[in-house]
Amino acid sequence: MPFYLMRFSYTPEAWARLIKKPEDRRDVARGVVEKLGGKLHGFWYAFGEHDGLVLIEAPNNGAAAAFSIGISAGGSIRGAEMTVLLTVEETIESLKKAQGLPYRPPGAGS
Repeated sequence: MPFYLMRFSYTPEAWARLIKKPEDRRDVARGVVEKLGGKLHGFWYAFGEHDGLVLIEAPNNGAAAAFSIGISAGGSIRGAEMTVLLTVEETIESLKKAQGLPYRPPGAGS
């Protein structure tokens, strides 16, 4: 199954609710991704542009998108980005497929 990295940020209201009643949000994320046939591999909070990161495995892009859309629809997330992760083996396979492709840079002639 493919891996996906989701970066998210909470709304100020969500942070206020968490301050008032701290809770482990991994359980919620795990329940959602498992219902979609996937697996939660990690959940971290961070400083910087994003408040947290979630690493999941999902059966396909549609399931990963449903995860992102589903948790964003709750109104506690002000922004989320989902990135498909490639294994080293998948990247090497892609590099080999890219060999000899008929691409030419713009302005390089025909």
